[in-house]
Amino acid sequence: MRVMEKFKYVFLALVFVAVFFVLNLSSVAGVMFPFAYSMMFALVWANQKVWLVCPAFLISSILLDYSLQNVICCFCAVAFLVIPYFIHYLSKKPMPVWELSIYAFFSQTATVIFSILSGGNSAIYFSVASTILGVLFMLGAITFFEAVFVRGFNYRLSAIEFISGGVILMAIAGGLVYVEVAGFSFLKLFISFILLSITYCSKSYYSVFVAALLGLGTLISTLNPLYFAPLILWALSISPFKTYRKYFSAISIVIAELLIGFYFDLYPNFTWLSAIPTVVGALVFMIIPDKIYDSVKGVFDQKGDRAAIKNVVNRNRETLKRRLGSLSDVFGEMDRVFRSLVKKNLNEDEVKKLLRDEIVSRNCETCPDRARCHRTYQAETERVLDELVSIAFDKGKVTLLDIPSYLNSRCGRVNGIITATNSLTRQYKSYSGMLSNIDNSKLLIAEQLGGISSVMKNLSKEVDTEIAFDGRREQKIIDELLFNDIVCSDIIVFEKDARTCEASVVVRNCDAEKLKIPDIVGKICKTKMGVCEKFASSKPGWTTLSLKSAPKYDCIFAFASESKAGSSTSGDTHSVQRLDGDRFMFALCDGMGSGERAEKTSEVAIGLIENFYKAGFDSELVLSSVNKLLALQKEENFSALDVCVLDLKNGLADFIKMASPCSFIISSDEVKKIESGALPLGIVEKFNPVTKKMVITSGANVVLFSDGVSDSFASDTVLEDFLKTCYSQNPQTIADKILEQALANNDGRARDDMCVLVVKIFDA
Repeated sequence: MRVMEKFKYVFLALVFVAVFFVLNLSSVAGVMFPFAYSMMFALVWANQKVWLVCPAFLISSILLDYSLQNVICCFCAVAFLVIPYFIHYLSKKPMPVWELSIYAFFSQTATVIFSILSGGNSAIYFSVASTILGVLFMLGAITFFEAVFVRGFNYRLSAIEFISGGVILMAIAGGLVYVEVAGFSFLKLFISFILLSITYCSKSYYSVFVAALLGLGTLISTLNPLYFAPLILWALSISPFKTYRKYFSAISIVIAELLIGFYFDLYPNFTWLSAIPTVVGALVFMIIPDKIYDSVKGVFDQKGDRAAIKNVVNRNRETLKRRLGSLSDVFGEMDRVFRSLVKKNLNEDEVKKLLRDEIVSRNCETCPDRARCHRTYQAETERVLDELVSIAFDKGKVTLLDIPSYLNSRCGRVNGIITATNSLTRQYKSYSGMLSNIDNSKLLIAEQLGGISSVMKNLSKEVDTEIAFDGRREQKIIDELLFNDIVCSDIIVFEKDARTCEASVVVRNCDAEKLKIPDIVGKICKTKMGVCEKFASSKPGWTTLSLKSAPKYDCIFAFASESKAGSSTSGDTHSVQRLDGDRFMFALCDGMGSGERAEKTSEVAIGLIENFYKAGFDSELVLSSVNKLLALQKEENFSALDVCVLDLKNGLADFIKMASPCSFIISSDEVKKIESGALPLGIVEKFNPVTKKMVITSGANVVLFSDGVSDSFASDTVLEDFLKTCYSQNPQTIADKILEQALANNDGRARDDMCVLVVKIFDA
């Protein structure tokens, strides 16, 4: 064992002997002595070495009273701790607190037996009461030691931990009042040091509270209020001089002691020598390095560098805003560049002229009748060739039947003209399609770049405003959480916008699941709060909770579906996604046809829509991009789309419909219809979706369904009349009723894929 380690254990052993010596003297009214044995159990529980704690207890106890009776009582107490301790240690099973409490209670068996043998009823009562008080004191000491020895001094104590620490100080003060050597009061030395340290490390009123506790401890032990008033006067004298220069407080407490002794005459037989313990306590306080006090400040406060951290947050937001703005400009410029690369096709008249000239070049250049056809009959020849090109464009080819009789009679190269017209038209259409696909690809890339630019610009606006932190409100939350025995090591509260308040709270792992946390934060922030995210903190043993203002509304959804008869899979796909800003996206996609191909088509469309919305793109860009992506595929992929984006903050719903059936909003007193229209996704390049904004009230149900359901009803009016009978508090009941009726309308068979999505909105 190294020298420093040996010194550490020797020092700890001496400290334990001193503590037990004082606690053996401490009592309740001089008749109950519950503190020493219970402190022994608490220290061992707090992972202090049993081979140091137990001998220290025996030495201090026997030094005070080496009678056989006391020796037996002391060894009995140690036996009830050591034997169970080693049993659990060897079996590698932790000892629960309730089991430790039982051992602590029975550790006083010898004391109770001796009180019974003494024959006095009062002795028995005091002995049993002392045992019970000792167990309670042990539980309080365990609570305090867990905070100090396990967590360390970096985190503020909870209300219960503060109280437990105060009770320990009371017990120590009750024992120190009896410890004097040649008139030197160790009580005054201890209390002067404690009060100066607490004042220096925390708020001033803490020292007044601790002074009252220590005075109360001496009163309980001696039934003499001698020290009660002087100690409070000490604390009050220190408070005005709380400063970073420690000697101000040290001088003030010495002056207060002299005034109390000489001027107020509160002490009997006070002399200059009586002030020496206070002077020594003040000197010890000044000698201890500031870095040790800094490590203790976390027990009382967590201010630290939080002001600097908040400034860094706002500076980083400003930097992020500038960078996002710059990136937005870059992607915007790339959008413009890609759009400038688009090569639009020639108009129809220009194309026909080019093809006509090429036909003439291939067939008429070497013809002996060229001069007659293109000079004498120039206008008529150009008109005939333009008509042939138009017929080829419309029908795909020309035949001999499309040649006018007068041209057939005078032109010897009719077959060549027909062949050239068909070949050139076919080649142009192939080239035009390829060029169109290339242009569509460029436009699609341009749209994505423009979308990224828009998203970054929105993010830049979001971080543009400086976050306003409210330290006073944060402190109130910390205090309120501590009052409810929830330890919070740090918290940041800020308002994101006029309606959204956010908080990041770091609490112990054991407190993370407590439902009181959002209630307490919401009460002080004056808004209903909810936990939106929970993750492990960078500090072991702590959890970070992200809370934000709960939206006005919440929602639940239900789904019911049936595949087309004879088909194993459904081509109808639905999606429910939570978006940023307390928004929900509900979507239903109906792929062309039924079965696996329709399922694949709808899954591709709905997957693209989900990812675009989650990335923050707006609805117009989402649908335009998905439409182009589907149109670019070789196979024809058409999808009817029904989207509802619901904002839970205000109950506003945006409906976006493309070739989908009508949607409905069912409430207790009416049914509202949202009309549909537009061609399906992927069928044409240019599209015009039907959009509508609606206000959804609490209790209403939004109903989306595929055409397999709507087509089973004779008309929209019949469907609307049926929906009026379907209102229910349970959205699943509504979905099931609609699907059952749709199947019943088709004699129990699904003639097409059927699906129903019902969303219920209610007050949060």
